[in-house]
Amino acid sequence: MDRALQLMSETPLIDGHNDLPWQMRERFNNQLSKVDLNTFNGTHTNIPKIKDGRLGAQFWSAYVPCDSQYKDAVRQTFEQIDVVHRMCQKYPETFMFASSSQDILDAFRQKKTASLIGVEGGHSIDSSLGTLRTMYQLGVRYLTLTHSCNTPWADNWLVDTESETSQHNGLSPFGKQVIKELNRLGMLIDLAHVPVKVMEQVLEMSQAPVIFSHSSAYEICKHKRNVPDDILRKVKEKQGIVMVNFANDYVTCSYTANVADVANHFDHIKKIGGADIVGFGGDYDGVPRLPEGLEDVSKVPNLVAELLRRNWSDAEVKAALGGNLLRVLKETERVRDRLIGTDPDDDPIPYAQVENPCRTSYGYDVPNQAALHPLTAATLLLTVSSQVFITLSHE
Repeated sequence: MDRALQLMSETPLIDGHNDLPWQMRERFNNQLSKVDLNTFNGTHTNIPKIKDGRLGAQFWSAYVPCDSQYKDAVRQTFEQIDVVHRMCQKYPETFMFASSSQDILDAFRQKKTASLIGVEGGHSIDSSLGTLRTMYQLGVRYLTLTHSCNTPWADNWLVDTESETSQHNGLSPFGKQVIKELNRLGMLIDLAHVPVKVMEQVLEMSQAPVIFSHSSAYEICKHKRNVPDDILRKVKEKQGIVMVNFANDYVTCSYTANVADVANHFDHIKKIGGADIVGFGGDYDGVPRLPEGLEDVSKVPNLVAELLRRNWSDAEVKAALGGNLLRVLKETERVRDRLIGTDPDDDPIPYAQVENPCRTSYGYDVPNQAALHPLTAATLLLTVSSQVFITLSHE
């Protein structure tokens, strides 16, 4: 453990996925004024646990459920982005907002937790590249292409369980536009929650390395949220990263698990793809059950010590802690800089692919059935009637 803590003092532990912002919505309706993260102990994550766990950098999840798709997903996602910014403002001694690889290193030198944002679910952009670009401007640095529902442009992981039907054979043509725009922006592409077909398509076409922000090894636990060996090999070729999920369901495919079970996933990913493609993606505050010895964020050093007991070298542990993610992010930034002269993609998704009662068609060459809101029509009718009444009265 002493050696583990020493290594964690030299290299930032960068975790790929934490759902504390969603807990703030569910428990407090995003009213941070009603909670003190220094003392609140009802979540896997609070400030004392972060300190004990030596958390160097965290991708906080801006997540909204699939039932918000076609409704208010964009608004709710912006509110979750706002929560992360406000967390950093409320606790500046603990958190430093980060949007680049250099920011992570700067925060680590200042002994603060670098706070990055990942949007978990393509439904959050409502099939809009403009929305995606706006989220990047607000600091979002990865997009999980789907959560647990198909979008109008990508299939989700449930397709591989056959509980949902493929709508796009992976990515639609617009989905491929999204991948190119993510590369151009310098936003990480997160393949957690997508089916194997999408994994293969993205690994083939992306110019930048990809991440799995919170997924484990399928060979160890045959859950469709996990990553098969042939994909691990392609991740190695692409120099990406698989950040191991700690949730029992993805670790042992059963109700219980322990630290050794999680380390088995690290060992397997290292065996197939090398220590350079593995990282930490705890999924704290997003799952109901966690392994014995990894019950909250403070316990992560237990896993680092377990890897050392398994003869992982100092260099391998440092790579898994944060070196790998930093490399992936830096390369994604280099791809962005190389594409800096490329114009933003402003070709919208075909209207027929997104038409629904909650969407207007402004800008498209189709009749806009919702051009006049019923309430507006009623108000207009009332106004005209009033004017007629006034005119007749004066006569």
